[in-house]
Amino acid sequence: MPRIGVFICHCGVNIAQNVNVEEVKRYAERLKDVVVSRDYKYLCSNTGCGIIKEAIKEYKLDGVVVAACSPRMHEHTFQRVAEESGLNKYKVEVANIREQCSWVHSSRDEATSKAKTLVRMAVAKARLAEDLKPARIKITREALVIGGGVAGIQSALDLANEGFKVHLVEREPSIGGRMAQLDKTFPTLDCASCILTPKMMEAANHPNIDLLVYSEVESVKGSVGDYTVRVKKKPRYVDPGKCTGCGDCASACRLKNKVKNEFDLGLGRRGAVYVPFPQAVPLKYVIDDKTCLYLTKGRCGDEPLCMKACKQGAIDFKQKEEIVDLRVGVIIVATGYDLIDKVGLYELGYGRSPDVITTLEFERLINSSGPTRGEVLRPSNNEKPGSITFILCAGSRDKRLCEWCCRVGCMTALKQVYLIREKLGDTVEVNVCYTDIRSYGKGYEEFYRRIRGVDNVNMFRGRPSEVRVKPDGLIVNVFDTLSDKLFEIKTDLVVLVPAIVPSTGTLDAARTLRLSRSNDGFLMEAHPKLRPMDSFLSGVFIAGCCQGPKDIQDTVAHASGAASRAAWILSSDTLEALPYTAVVNEDLCSGCKTCLLVCPYQAIETVMKDNKLRARVNSTLCQGCGCCVVACPAKAIYQLGFKDEQIKPMITGLKEE
Repeated sequence: MPRIGVFICHCGVNIAQNVNVEEVKRYAERLKDVVVSRDYKYLCSNTGCGIIKEAIKEYKLDGVVVAACSPRMHEHTFQRVAEESGLNKYKVEVANIREQCSWVHSSRDEATSKAKTLVRMAVAKARLAEDLKPARIKITREALVIGGGVAGIQSALDLANEGFKVHLVEREPSIGGRMAQLDKTFPTLDCASCILTPKMMEAANHPNIDLLVYSEVESVKGSVGDYTVRVKKKPRYVDPGKCTGCGDCASACRLKNKVKNEFDLGLGRRGAVYVPFPQAVPLKYVIDDKTCLYLTKGRCGDEPLCMKACKQGAIDFKQKEEIVDLRVGVIIVATGYDLIDKVGLYELGYGRSPDVITTLEFERLINSSGPTRGEVLRPSNNEKPGSITFILCAGSRDKRLCEWCCRVGCMTALKQVYLIREKLGDTVEVNVCYTDIRSYGKGYEEFYRRIRGVDNVNMFRGRPSEVRVKPDGLIVNVFDTLSDKLFEIKTDLVVLVPAIVPSTGTLDAARTLRLSRSNDGFLMEAHPKLRPMDSFLSGVFIAGCCQGPKDIQDTVAHASGAASRAAWILSSDTLEALPYTAVVNEDLCSGCKTCLLVCPYQAIETVMKDNKLRARVNSTLCQGCGCCVVACPAKAIYQLGFKDEQIKPMITGLKEE
């Protein structure tokens, strides 16, 4: 007969305030096969763990039920306690009486009754618990980093400096991401390029970093420690080994200055052959296959002028798409962010007037390498504006569009106000319409106070409902809640501080890797406080703004944290895999292949045995999701730790009193 011990945690008052722990303990003592029942204020503490250890040895327990918080929090803690006491750690069952009981019931009687039920069900399963042995996975000591912005670069460098091989994949022709588009950074007003470019060069020249730009991750198979990744390299139509970055091809292009420059957000122009920006890494030209006359129409005059101008013979229109297969042990997703779609900003004039722009577009205007060489000019007529109005929270903190705060908008606007004063002096009127100024970081509040005291800068605490476009300028109506007055502002240039949303790369990564996303669309972390860099998929980590809006400081810190988590896996020879894998009863299997169709991890294959087709599960790939178990029409597949004969008694226990 099994000998089961039940241990109930008060969790301070988190459980005890709504659950009568003493009553639950007495109830557990009367359950079949329970030989000891104990309670303690904090079971996860050293003293609490000691109580469990002593009971396992004293009562010779072969099953343990811990009624406490979510198993996501402390199951591994209690499993370690069992293992140290000589009990198979997979014979520990956790009944969640905090999140699923105490926290969701206001009635103490109801919460206590439900706690008894959860304990009863856990004991029913513990009676049939089996000794499970986890498999060992050999670690491939290489890493994949998806995204070449500042987060991806930082993660790649941290891992590379630890001696691990890193494959850094970026879908654009150059690494750098959004930070490369900025002019200065707040609150220190350091040059963004001066900070970023050395990092970019270090990543490109590091012996442990394999830089795959103009490439995209097409598929990912496998599991933690051994992922097989397929990367699609798009043709540049320029041989990077021959290209010296001289720019002769771009100067000769027939479409020079006729194609909208995506890096300048359409404010500047480029040719069909280009580099995204002067500090691009690698500084190798690329030919745009959507606009190049030779690639779209089959001819570019008598001969492509770029090919004629290139003295190195680097132009190669015969290049084809390449497929690169990689094997890595861990993956870091650092796919960044995008700005809210302009449709959401239409009422504020964006898309209706060229003089309504976003803060990112304004960054390109004030940047010395931007389309106006750093001059602040109205896009409509290339004249200096006499009045500039900033509208904060454009689309963000709005239930219709984005409920979350972009976290960087307030400081970005204040930084740009300072740069306007630096470039145009105090003759230009500057208006700032804000909901709240959120200056939460180190040195941010001091920077805000500095800007607030600048002459001819008007601060309005209110959010304009619309921007009216007039022939002679723009009209902004804002109700200032501090003065309780309605103001009509006539201005030449409106700068919107838009909401930050997940990038298309983030959405693609979520689909390819099957990563969970939160309600806002950003990638969901395994635990917001204890595992903020981990995804729910073991061996896959998230870094930077793909997890949520961040400033540069937090992004870099988050990226280094993700690299540290990844390095912990890569530094091991083998890794213990969870044993809750699916197993095929080959005597019942009919070889129908239904399980192959539903398995999201490609962990099932078919083999011939006794001249019959049979399914077989690769335990190193199986993640224990159970899809194959419920789909199998012959009931030939079961999952270790969750067999029908273990689950059915729990259901029966649910109905009992």
